[in-house]
Amino acid sequence: MQSLTKEIKSFSKTNLRKQCTRVTTLSGRRIIETWKGSIIQVVEDTVQPETPCGYIQDNTWDLQVGYIKPYLLLGSQDAAHDFDTLKKYKVTHLLNVAYGVENTFPDLFIYKTLSIMDLPDTDIISHLHECAQFIDQAKAEKGVVLVHCNSGVSRSVSVVIGYLMCREGQSFDDAFSQVKSSRAAACPNPGFIEQLKNFKPQSDLQANRLIGQP
Repeated sequence: MQSLTKEIKSFSKTNLRKQCTRVTTLSGRRIIETWKGSIIQVVEDTVQPETPCGYIQDNTWDLQVGYIKPYLLLGSQDAAHDFDTLKKYKVTHLLNVAYGVENTFPDLFIYKTLSIMDLPDTDIISHLHECAQFIDQAKAEKGVVLVHCNSGVSRSVSVVIGYLMCREGQSFDDAFSQVKSSRAAACPNPGFIEQLKNFKPQSDLQANRLIGQP
């Protein structure tokens, strides 16, 4: 039996059919790559597939608002940027814990902004006392506060869970269950979950006061 190398060499190049490769870029552009000698030629693919490939931008707004308490709501930046949604839920205060998200109606609502990164090693616990104070302020003023981040999935959810733990005395599991039932998209990153599971509200918040936090 002849070796694989000899078998390959025995093929005549004239019997091999030239091949081309269709490529769809991240932007959705379709091109064809073909070989001409030892050089790759690139041309536009004029034949479009019946089902387009690539990434499709999702332009739908997430206006779903999670009802936690009569004075406490949870949502995404979309809800925070939609005036009709804010009026529908009688929002008076907004706690913005997103990073790089502007406050849309600074003259119409009371805002507090804390730029928090949605990273597992971000110390979410260090922000809870300040967040809880603002929520308490809205409650005392007979208002309604919407807590939001970018997607209303991790940071804002973690803040609300922490609030329920330190103000309502709930366990992590009970607080998370309540938030999840109010907003199905709730899903804190693994680092935040671990921090909240180890969170001891009384001692941790007392420690925050000792280092000069309000």
